[in-house]
Amino acid sequence: MSPDIRDLTTADDASLLALNNVEVPRVTALDEAALKRYRPVLRDALAVGAEGDPDGFCWTVGPDADYWSANYAWTSRHYSRFVYLDRVVVAPRARGRGVARALYDAVSARAVGTADWFVLEVNTRPRNDESLAFHARLGFEEVGRAEPYGIDPATGVAAEVAYLARPVPSP
Repeated sequence: MSPDIRDLTTADDASLLALNNVEVPRVTALDEAALKRYRPVLRDALAVGAEGDPDGFCWTVGPDADYWSANYAWTSRHYSRFVYLDRVVVAPRARGRGVARALYDAVSARAVGTADWFVLEVNTRPRNDESLAFHARLGFEEVGRAEPYGIDPATGVAAEVAYLARPVPSP
């Protein structure tokens, strides 16, 4: 049985921030101000689990959004009808229960008829093998690579991402 999907609400904010920030550097850190900046550009803001204590969440951005992400800019240059997954986070307590898969299925279902491609990125430097394997199982294929953040002054190394995409099902 697939977990129930619902829209994120402001009642989720404190838990969402805590859940997100435990996963840094797999995702970028968030604070209340950043969360407020994201809301107007989001296409989907989805959760699994109780309001105020979600087991996982994701959010997406569609074409022509006023969004500042270098990865979103890459996606916009390469695709015209897309849904871009900006982040997905699943609580450790909920891993292995189909939460991420359910969120991805909901994003795909919502995109039918309005998007042709479901696009995201995964770190390849430092390498996130768990995420790469998960996305391969879901049918995502690599469509490009970039070093969108430049060189990290602390390490002297540039992070690299692989852009992954899969078609959105036809209506």
